[in-house]
Amino acid sequence: MKALLIIDVQNDFLPGGALEVSEGDLIIENINDIMDNYDLVIATKDWHPKNHISFASNHKEKNIGDVVKVNGVNQILWPDHCVQNTYGSDFPKSLNKSKINKVILKGMDKDIDSYSGFFDNARGASTLLSEYLKSKNIDKVDCVGLATEYCVKFSAIDSSKEGFQTRVILKCCRGINKNDIDKSIQEMRENNIVII
Repeated sequence: MKALLIIDVQNDFLPGGALEVSEGDLIIENINDIMDNYDLVIATKDWHPKNHISFASNHKEKNIGDVVKVNGVNQILWPDHCVQNTYGSDFPKSLNKSKINKVILKGMDKDIDSYSGFFDNARGASTLLSEYLKSKNIDKVDCVGLATEYCVKFSAIDSSKEGFQTRVILKCCRGINKNDIDKSIQEMRENNIVII
């Protein structure tokens, strides 16, 4: 059984959004086109409270892009994005939501970020995505979405570590920085992930 994991295709990560990924909107049609090939379609959403630790606005005298230590974990500071129940946290109208079987919310704990759809960045809390997939007899997971070198990479690596045969479909992903994308593709390959 095969699942499609759509990672963080939300308004704030699309052009014009608070944390836009260049050409992020161009993957939506590709994702819609492949949904019928899967037994199960799951989508993750960043779902941050306003006082989230990852927002530069919540750190005095710090700027977007700075790195701070929070509870022993390096935290990149981002613009406020995907705040719960805002337009920015919504799926775009162009994404075929009728085919999505389940939505997994992440990044809800104000004190820890969560790039992966499976665990927070300290691996202290699970979203229960792995358990859900296993309960549906899923053994293969294809990852798509935004952004390649952050949430897609960490979700794919955790998927592989959780025992799923994992692939990343690049025509359905976009990232922020070409060098980081190239490094993340290499890192994913080293973690037994097939890059399509």
